[in-house]
Amino acid sequence: MSESPTRSVDEAAAECSAILDAVHEAVIADRQFPRTVLLGVLARGHVLLEDVPGTGKTLTARSMAEALGLSFNRIQFTPDLLPSDITGTHVYDETDGTFEFNEGPVFANVVLADEINRAPPKTQAALLEAMEEGQVTVDGDTHVLPDPFFVIATQNPVEQEGTFELPEAQRDRFVVKTEMGYPGRGGELQLLKRRANRSEQSPAVEQVIEGADVADLQAVPETVSVDDAIRGYIVDLCRETRSDPRVEVGVSPRGVQRLFEAARANAVIAGRDFVAPDDVQGVAQPVLAHRLVLTTEASVNGVEKSAVVADVLNRVAVPAMATE
Repeated sequence: MSESPTRSVDEAAAECSAILDAVHEAVIADRQFPRTVLLGVLARGHVLLEDVPGTGKTLTARSMAEALGLSFNRIQFTPDLLPSDITGTHVYDETDGTFEFNEGPVFANVVLADEINRAPPKTQAALLEAMEEGQVTVDGDTHVLPDPFFVIATQNPVEQEGTFELPEAQRDRFVVKTEMGYPGRGGELQLLKRRANRSEQSPAVEQVIEGADVADLQAVPETVSVDDAIRGYIVDLCRETRSDPRVEVGVSPRGVQRLFEAARANAVIAGRDFVAPDDVQGVAQPVLAHRLVLTTEASVNGVEKSAVVADVLNRVAVPAMATE
């Protein structure tokens, strides 16, 4: 990873805009959706998508990989999926009598873990090491994954039969959680147009940057300045989630760091070299909501995690920005 990026914030913002334009040409969704996915890339994290089938999640992941010049693999999670189906396995080579490691589909820059909650916890744990350490361990041997490494995981919010809830530790590894939602009427008409014209079903996505330059792009948020008052605001927001009576487990210290990283990435996409309160507020919902564990009473009463985050944003005082 580059400690001193060669790109300026303005140059990075222009590239981010071009990446979003390229993805938006292929993916029929509100522009905020691919922006949130790109936010995860810039923050060196992973993205969790919760949406119904058929909304374009696979196309989004593939399009983002193509725009960034990165390799892409899709893994369909099922109840009988084994850890080795993700990480790879050792295969006996009869020619020289040795075992060779065959890489699994997790060995790609961008990995789509489709319906991740359909796999048992043991299989999910194999992906957890990859997400946290950038490596996998098979039969005691450690294998380093490609850099950058980025997971986009999906889960269906409707069909819960035969699924395994993601462990809290794994949810915490996702820097943001978001959803696509249904396209507007015009978007669905565009889908029909693509369906009628077979040649337009899988639109090509223009490559915006070289894959080797993604690490440099990810280093740009490190140059963004964050005022002490903003740092305090980030900490206070996260601590307030822990004191909310509807919350059993609030945002972890890792979540505090993720909010900080996401706010800096948001500033870069906006073309600013400093974090404003709007950056923190703009990413608070996708960064914080999925990290909360509600009390049993709150869950029974149908309390939404997003409502808790919204209330926290209303309760915590917004710091004033220093003016020149």
